[in-house]
Amino acid sequence: MLAPPSGLDPTPLLLASNLDPGQLEAILHSYHIQRVKEADANLQAMAGDPHHRRQLAGILAPLLDSVSRTADPDQALNHWERLLSNVSRSSFLEYLRSSPRMLDLVCTIFGNSDSLAFTLIRDPLLIYWLAEQEVLSKPPTRAGLERAIQKQLNQLTASELKLDALRRIRRREMLRIGVRDVLKLADVPETTGALSDLASVLIDAAYRVVDADLQAEHGKPMHKNRQGKWVETGFTVIGMGKLGGHELNYSSDVDVLYICESHDGETRAVTRKRASGGATPVEPISNEEYFEHVARRLTKAISEQTHEGFIFRVDLRLRAEGSVGQLTRSLEDYDKYYRTRGVVWERLALLKAWPIAGSMHVGKAFLRSVKSFIFGSAAAKSDLVGALAIVRDVRTVKDMIDAKMADRGHERRNVKLGVGGIREIEFLVQTIQVLAGKRVPALLDRSTLGALNRFVRLKLITAKERDDLTAAYVFLRDVEHKLQMVHDLQTHSLPDQQDELERCAIRMGYQGASRSAALTHFQSDHAAHTTVVHDIFRSLFEAPETSKLLKATLRMMRQP
Repeated sequence: MLAPPSGLDPTPLLLASNLDPGQLEAILHSYHIQRVKEADANLQAMAGDPHHRRQLAGILAPLLDSVSRTADPDQALNHWERLLSNVSRSSFLEYLRSSPRMLDLVCTIFGNSDSLAFTLIRDPLLIYWLAEQEVLSKPPTRAGLERAIQKQLNQLTASELKLDALRRIRRREMLRIGVRDVLKLADVPETTGALSDLASVLIDAAYRVVDADLQAEHGKPMHKNRQGKWVETGFTVIGMGKLGGHELNYSSDVDVLYICESHDGETRAVTRKRASGGATPVEPISNEEYFEHVARRLTKAISEQTHEGFIFRVDLRLRAEGSVGQLTRSLEDYDKYYRTRGVVWERLALLKAWPIAGSMHVGKAFLRSVKSFIFGSAAAKSDLVGALAIVRDVRTVKDMIDAKMADRGHERRNVKLGVGGIREIEFLVQTIQVLAGKRVPALLDRSTLGALNRFVRLKLITAKERDDLTAAYVFLRDVEHKLQMVHDLQTHSLPDQQDELERCAIRMGYQGASRSAALTHFQSDHAAHTTVVHDIFRSLFEAPETSKLLKATLRMMRQP
């Protein structure tokens, strides 16, 4: 915690006439507020008429005390002004007077996250929701989310209204997850898991809305199975990257693949009722066309911005042939693509693939089909030459990333892609998994932290190396979260300005007698973590011929 304010009485800011400018500055600076004129304007606007002014003066000391401990006290006052212009001021100020815990909570949100603040300003009733007993005291669960979504959707008939309900649920749940994070009620694994569950459940719900509409228009997609019987054709959404690994960020795009069971076949006779009675015949189309419609409509439903916001940004570039490929491919098409055209980075990416929406049957079939691509050549080469080729392929990919970071001057600032960053831990883990995963399935875990634990059990790394990499990974992901929760932007680079760096350190919970002292402690930890990561990364990728990790992996692969 930062040093507490000096204890200057702030009520003259609202109740004294002709306050001396020096007194104004002394009071506000004692609460770590820098922009004195703007802060004074905020407070006067917050106060309003004489009755409200006296009410606000009654809670001003604890309010300023709370914002003084946040990353950005000045911005917190801006948010307070916006909020009080959007509520019934008298009753709300009385509520805050009677609930010091909620006063402190709102201050904490306003001074640490603009994106969470704007959620409360847009819908102040969420403040009362946060005050409910179990909203913050217990982590959200996937089952609870599914029940809440189903309850909402059952009350609506129009697809547009259903999708807007999903957007509202997303906004509310992001607030819950973010507040638990800011208050240190949740650790990094809980936060990434909750974000991943939220994305998966919302995408699945959006798919079912879209699919129901399309079936009403064109009928049910069908194909003939091996016995020649017509059966329904399944569709799945495969989560990739951090979504597939159950490690999603606040502002991550959701990396997905769209896969159907078969492109053969067509939609079959399903009819829809007219409002006046009777039935309207549907227009049959091929499965290939149907699932392309599913992909386009689902992508729009998830990513489109409406007055209720959006669900998630969608990234489809990991699909076969990248941005120029079909949006939906069949199981057979993907099998052929990976057998003939797959490259090394796709093998790493598929280690995290997991079905998150639609048919789990089709999703699991996809996972089985790509195993030979992920592990095929590696499993056949337990010799040093084959292993070195794979390590060098991964190193080539990392070299290209390093060159981009250097061009931008972010090689030491980017916590994801820079030197000693998150990607180095992931590449280390995924390379060993690709090398040995088929022969030693016990290595495989979609999560990075889970895989490190498996490496220790199999004696590939020491417990200390696991602990060092785990601590670094958690630290760097926490930094990533604190950067992204400010404006809900997909950023991974530390700011280059001193005051913004100090705010980042405070959001991370760093303590000190001053903001600069908190920053010094943060920078020391950041340097220590990235140094450890880069040293372990280099031990495999810069000198693989002598790497203890690679030798241990090869020995393990040769064991009967």
